[in-house]
Amino acid sequence: MTILVKNKETLKIDEFQFKCCVGKKGFTYKKKEGDKKTPIGTFSLGRLYYRKDRVKKPITKLKCIAIKKNMGWCNDTNLKNKYNRLIVADKKISHEKLFRNDYKYNYIITINYNTNKIKLGKGSAIFLHLTKNYKPTAGCVALNINDFLILLKLIKPKTKIKIL
Repeated sequence: MTILVKNKETLKIDEFQFKCCVGKKGFTYKKKEGDKKTPIGTFSLGRLYYRKDRVKKPITKLKCIAIKKNMGWCNDTNLKNKYNRLIVADKKISHEKLFRNDYKYNYIITINYNTNKIKLGKGSAIFLHLTKNYKPTAGCVALNINDFLILLKLIKPKTKIKIL
């Protein structure tokens, strides 16, 4: 099963088609940290992280992890051992905070971009997350909550996402 991100506003899976949004500066084959572009390619999915203080654990076959206040995703291009990985948030390390004040990370699925042989500066923290207004993201793919919950019921641990 493959999730297909066809263009800046359409995500398809099976017979379902959802409205989505992607990086503010579109798509790229040459992703760089902070470029506000969504990477092109086919990627596996990682875990689902969720805010159990705000939302219920959803129905999904993905491994689910509750987001804690100290969780971050390292985007510090000086730290080879931590870059583009889940970390314990530290003021000395540049990171994406997962326990956000807004709703966007109430549910997030990691997209396994630049996670195997990690290259510093090639981009980090590429997620499927929530949106209400479909404003462009910093490089992620975002859906509204109802569509996200449908997607969670459809996908399996081996599901891939293909971003065109």
